[in-house]
Amino acid sequence: MTGSEVPPSFRLAYVPGVTPTKWVRIWNERLPDVPLTLVAVSAAEAFGVLRDRGADAGFVRLPVDREDLSAIPLYTETTVVVVPRDHVVAAVDEVTAEDLADDIVLHPLDDTLDWERPPGRPAFERPATTEDAVELVAAGVGLLVVPQSLARLHHRKDLTYRPLTDAPESRVALSWPEEATTDLVEDFIGIVRGRTVNSSRGRSQPPAPAAGAASASGRSKRPDAAGGRKKPVGGRTGGTAGGRAGGKGSRGGSGGAKSGRRGKPRGRS
Repeated sequence: MTGSEVPPSFRLAYVPGVTPTKWVRIWNERLPDVPLTLVAVSAAEAFGVLRDRGADAGFVRLPVDREDLSAIPLYTETTVVVVPRDHVVAAVDEVTAEDLADDIVLHPLDDTLDWERPPGRPAFERPATTEDAVELVAAGVGLLVVPQSLARLHHRKDLTYRPLTDAPESRVALSWPEEATTDLVEDFIGIVRGRTVNSSRGRSQPPAPAAGAASASGRSKRPDAAGGRKKPVGGRTGGTAGGRAGGKGSRGGSGGAKSGRRGKPRGRS
């Protein structure tokens, strides 16, 4: 490697709530010579980071602008409502938006759900972040509706959450700049999609040799390569048809030779 060459590396952005641990572990096992750097970004800034090449790929929340970014949807999250443990909602298994009609429901500025109209009564002002909203829920100011992964991320012992059955859902996707679909991006796509190391896109699989090279290689490995064409097994050419007709194709010409010996008269003493 010359001094002007930059060693390969891979930068992976991820939004709050996404846990890339499993994919990072597989990457390190398969490509130990290519370091992977994690870049934590907010849901709002994730696409700008990808466009500015601040990351090679990233786990984002849909929708994605497909004009310049590619995306592979991965999974859909359950939407939950975060409440104090002594709230009436904590006593049931799940709720609907109508059940929250009399509650103040906080709507942070970094909300990731595509609401037509958020449930409940609006707060006097919107919290700046989901983390701030969780603190307000703990203070008894209101409730919060978020993807389940964010409820887990900001878990507190004095709070709990329940599924909200009729709320919008958040979908997580792997995204990258369409014009920058590099070999390393393809490698990571393969990992996320569950391709094995020996799959058609695995880096460890050696390229298939050209037809001419494979033919030449096959000839060079024959034990009789130096002596020209391999000699046929004795009697096989002339005895195959006869052997099959008589039901003794496996003996071939050797049977013919024995037949000739039996026809020779035995000498007398």
